[in-house]
Amino acid sequence: MPVITIRTDIKAPADAVFRAVSDIEHFPDTAPNILDVEFLTEQRSGVGTRFRERREMNGEVHVTELEMTEYDPDDLRVRMVTDTHGTVWDTVVRVQPAGDGCQVRFEMDCRGSTWVKRVMNVVMQPLFRRGMQSHVDALVLYCEGRC
Repeated sequence: MPVITIRTDIKAPADAVFRAVSDIEHFPDTAPNILDVEFLTEQRSGVGTRFRERREMNGEVHVTELEMTEYDPDDLRVRMVTDTHGTVWDTVVRVQPAGDGCQVRFEMDCRGSTWVKRVMNVVMQPLFRRGMQSHVDALVLYCEGRC
C-alpha cells in the first residue's frame, strides 16, 4: 500500500506544534477520539517509550500499543510504530517552520504480514486516510487555539 501523506499548515510556533505531536501524555487533549493513554515504560517521552492508547473509532473503543522509535526535537521529527492484527503501522510526523506558523507532514505506512492483510489495507486505504485527516484536523484546532 502506498504511504498515506497528509500535509497541513498550522498557525502556531513549530516547537509548540512538535510538543503537541510528541507529548504522549497530552494526546487526549490534541485528538478528541483518543480517550486516554497508559504508559508501559517508566519513561514518558523519547525513543523506547511504549504506551497503550484507547481510541474511539466508529462508536467502538480500540486499544493499541505503540512505541516511539524516533524522537528528534532538533529536527522536529517523531516516529511511532505499532504491530496490530498482522499489520505494522509506521507513522512519522515532521514539523517545519513556515511563515507565521509551521507546516506539518504526517506519513503513515502500513505493511500487512500476509497477502490478505496487504489487500485489505489497500481496500481500506480511503478509511485510513479519513481517520488520519480527522486526527490532523483536530490537531490544527488544538494548536491554533492553545499553542
